[in-house]
Amino acid sequence: MSIEQTKEKLFSGYQVFVIAILSILQFCIILDFMVLSPLGAILMPQLHITTAQFGWVVSAYAFSAGASGLLAAGFADKFDRKKMLLFFYTGFLIGTVLCAIAPDYPLLLAARIVTGIFGGVIGSVSFAIITDLFKFETRGRVMGFVQMSFAASQVLGLPIGLVLANQFDWHAPFWMIAIFGIAVGVLIFIYMRPIDAHLKLKSERNAFQHLIKTFSMSDYLKAFFCTSLLATGGFMLMPFGSAFSTNNLGLTMDQLPLVYGITGVFSIATGPFIGKLSDKIGKFKVFVWGSIVAIIMVAIYTPLGVTPLWVLIAISVVMFTGVSSRMISSSALVSAIPAPQDRGAFMSVNASVQQISGGIASAIAGIIVVQRPDGLLDGYPLLGYVVIGSMIITIAMMYWIDQHVKAIIKRDVKPIVVPEAA
Repeated sequence: MSIEQTKEKLFSGYQVFVIAILSILQFCIILDFMVLSPLGAILMPQLHITTAQFGWVVSAYAFSAGASGLLAAGFADKFDRKKMLLFFYTGFLIGTVLCAIAPDYPLLLAARIVTGIFGGVIGSVSFAIITDLFKFETRGRVMGFVQMSFAASQVLGLPIGLVLANQFDWHAPFWMIAIFGIAVGVLIFIYMRPIDAHLKLKSERNAFQHLIKTFSMSDYLKAFFCTSLLATGGFMLMPFGSAFSTNNLGLTMDQLPLVYGITGVFSIATGPFIGKLSDKIGKFKVFVWGSIVAIIMVAIYTPLGVTPLWVLIAISVVMFTGVSSRMISSSALVSAIPAPQDRGAFMSVNASVQQISGGIASAIAGIIVVQRPDGLLDGYPLLGYVVIGSMIITIAMMYWIDQHVKAIIKRDVKPIVVPEAA
């Protein structure tokens, strides 16, 4: 392939496939988590549970995902990443089926733990694959496409899930995820190539030593702390989003799919642009502007009372654009921190920190937010202030990440790029 052709073709055909399949895979994982938010308004009265108990349903997934990520971290760089991906994805699908057949709160809680044990590792393996296969200069674009899965889960998954839940019962969305997820697993098994270039970098450390080494690096620890703050916003506001919308903002259950759908369409449209902008003007700059937008919109959104539908849609679109900007740019930046031989372990620990922090955030949100006898939720403005505070601190932490990554680039530490087979 000539230099001119290389310049014209940013990604190879196989790389395009990898981006697409990882985006679809993330869609399944994220939908499995996000579908609980709109189902909250259905689950709490049907299962006769409180906001705190529902918060624990969300947290159970996060805590188990965090624990399994830590346990898997030591082994993450010892195996072909494709095999790791398929193993944990199979367990995730089994957990999703268990959610689909759970008849009550205790069994649903247990099913969420099983799903989290396997699902929590998948994201870290996916990001390790991205870091292995794509240069830092194009990683913002890749993250932009992969993070579109959040928006796609809103446009396609959440409205469909709500319709299924309204027409049948709350188990139906989990059946939808499981059936669709099996088809995705087959595509990965057949078409994804082995990803084992990292195995050629010899390491004498065993799994336990590898995990300890990952935790002992001061640069890694700073990145993990930053990730823990990044998780706060989404995990705090998301679990009670549907209950807040229907009880405080005056929406009906039939209007929720419209809000999620329109917001998701805008997120899908802006995702690739945000990723490209991150590569062009700087990932930290995009993160800062996204954070400012998100802070302003959270401050407007959380104290709202009964609100017209079109106003709520406009607020949601702008707020999620800010959140997407933070996610895409921060994921691309943090991916440059670990050394090639530590990527799998770093991503596993980073995902675990994110999940555990999110679990703590969800549990705290369940304590702050209290449902009154008339159905209204109290404490949402306070929740907004906590989220805003974490976002401000995260901007300072991401500044350090940005400076550290610039130092890495100056040292010309290049990522592993697995060549495309002939």
